[in-house]
Amino acid sequence: MTVLTKALDGFVAETALVLGSGLGSLVDRIKKPQRFSYEDLDGFPASGVSGHAGELIAGRISGHNVIVLSGRAHYYEHGDAAAMRAPLEALKAAGVKRLILTNSAGSVNKKLAPGSVMQIKDHINFSGTNPLFGEPTDDRFVGMTTAYDKPMRKVFRRVAADNNIEIHRGVYMWFSGPSFETPAEIKMAKRMGADAVGMSTVPEVILARFLDLEVAAFSVITNFGAGITGDELSHTETKEMAPKGGEVLGKLIESTMKEGFDVS
Repeated sequence: MTVLTKALDGFVAETALVLGSGLGSLVDRIKKPQRFSYEDLDGFPASGVSGHAGELIAGRISGHNVIVLSGRAHYYEHGDAAAMRAPLEALKAAGVKRLILTNSAGSVNKKLAPGSVMQIKDHINFSGTNPLFGEPTDDRFVGMTTAYDKPMRKVFRRVAADNNIEIHRGVYMWFSGPSFETPAEIKMAKRMGADAVGMSTVPEVILARFLDLEVAAFSVITNFGAGITGDELSHTETKEMAPKGGEVLGKLIESTMKEGFDVS
């Protein structure tokens, strides 16, 4: 029994969420929350990024049990792409089957304005690293053709349409950070097929697929990439804009949890 399983004391949830910068307001949608600081859970790394609470919340959304990680550790904080491996392994051991990842991202596509929500359909790992470096077994050769679960993506799109919730679809490119991208890098990202860029999520997707978890992911667009508007980028802008898209994403997640993930 893991520390998390013991702490949950019989609470079981098939769905878990990871919240990105400025998206902590989604926690307000959780009913009967139980809160656990990462500091009290073995292997859960402390996040040094403002806008990340660093706590696990177990409770109910739309009548269904859910576990939420409010905050994550980033590669740029520790130089370890596998910094979130222990938390995801703990979720798996606690009975989680599907993972919904969220992040704040910069737009490379002029159709994706700040405040909008993009469902990630695929990603480009531009970081030069991988969270499975050093994994000794052949399980490290993880297939990524359908990294973002197609049935889950279909359910989210259907629920969005039924509830008049606007979401976009696109490709997310992972940069290592912590410095923002240059205008030349944004031009490159666009030419390579990216719609949004950011500094997280991809390591967790790889780890989740390694652990055989179903994955869906969303980016809340907080700004246009460097050089598109000519304005300088800042983390303050990310924290200020994220809640606007976070409200849209919260409605989508709440509505989807209510309907369930049956694709029939």
